[in-house]
Amino acid sequence: MYSGQIGSFSSRDLLLFFIMWEFELIPVYLLLSMWGGKKRLYSATKFILYTAGGSIFLLIGVLGIGLYGSNEPTLNFETLANQSYPVALERIFYIGFLIAFAVKSPIIPLHTWLPDTHGEAHYSTCMLLAGILLKMGAYGLVRINMELLPHAHSIFSPWLIIVGTIQIIYAASTSLGQRNLKKRIAYSSVSHMGFIIIGIGSITDTGLNGAILQIISHGFIGAALFFLAGTSYDRMRLVYLDEMGGMAISIPKIFTMFSILSMASLALPGMSGFVAELIVFFGIITSQKYFLMPKILITFVMAIGMILTPIYSLSMSRQMFYGYKPFNALSSYFFDSGPRELFVSISIFLPVIGIGIYPDFVLSLSGEKVETILYNYFYR
Repeated sequence: MYSGQIGSFSSRDLLLFFIMWEFELIPVYLLLSMWGGKKRLYSATKFILYTAGGSIFLLIGVLGIGLYGSNEPTLNFETLANQSYPVALERIFYIGFLIAFAVKSPIIPLHTWLPDTHGEAHYSTCMLLAGILLKMGAYGLVRINMELLPHAHSIFSPWLIIVGTIQIIYAASTSLGQRNLKKRIAYSSVSHMGFIIIGIGSITDTGLNGAILQIISHGFIGAALFFLAGTSYDRMRLVYLDEMGGMAISIPKIFTMFSILSMASLALPGMSGFVAELIVFFGIITSQKYFLMPKILITFVMAIGMILTPIYSLSMSRQMFYGYKPFNALSSYFFDSGPRELFVSISIFLPVIGIGIYPDFVLSLSGEKVETILYNYFYR
């Protein structure tokens, strides 16, 4: 699984990218089907059907762009980045890749596998899904759709921004109504992916840098929330929020870390989520591609999404650790976070606060590549 994920991010060949993309599906399916919940077979089957179905479009796009992209068949990223395609053919390639990456990201309406998968997966599997697997789709949008197919991206970018804006509101509203703790965190991941889509669709260096920063930021925050949810589950053996409550005094260390990471998820200033979303805001506002009124409307809807985020995030913490009634359980369950769990929590939290205080650490690494992508976009 790790090999497939690392290979997808580091491959410089489209065929190798596809092979690594498919290679990581098998371990995830086994983790779901063997160590999941009561409906693990249903969620594992739904996961493999969605992702394998999206991979068909990815394979068609890879073969098409490799065979018809130039006089000599090639699958090298650097070579393909300098190729031009007929407008109709480029649109077809773009749609194929977009469907494949929309399933993985996920982008609505192809997101329905994610809540079921998170709801039945073990917490360690949820950490891998939220931290790395979902980010492969966003990486593909930047690496292939935006870099290799700039003219088609220019045509479809307004639709990406519209979908991303709807996704922020829809997923945040849906998250608030979830009883299952893991499904609530899963829908929060879908909502945060909306900011990434908007940053990619803004076609500005600021917006794209914000999208990349959000990819990294939410990878840490999402994984940390699932880890702390898992440590809480080890104590209380409950997964539904309306059955929880009154645990803040019994497990203060877990409560403290969960509260801090919930604040990071709702984009508290000083955390990485705040910086990433703020840069995406600036990216869409400064974009020269869109008129003033659409930019104001998009920014307004994004702001509503940022208001909904603390509602479901703080409500989740309240129901878990305060609740409407004190949680009664065997006293043997109430042991607080141990050194190993504290070490993992703090190790994930440090990059969140580090990026929030000094985001240039990440932006300095991505800035040159972002400029190259946008240069090809405007001048190719």
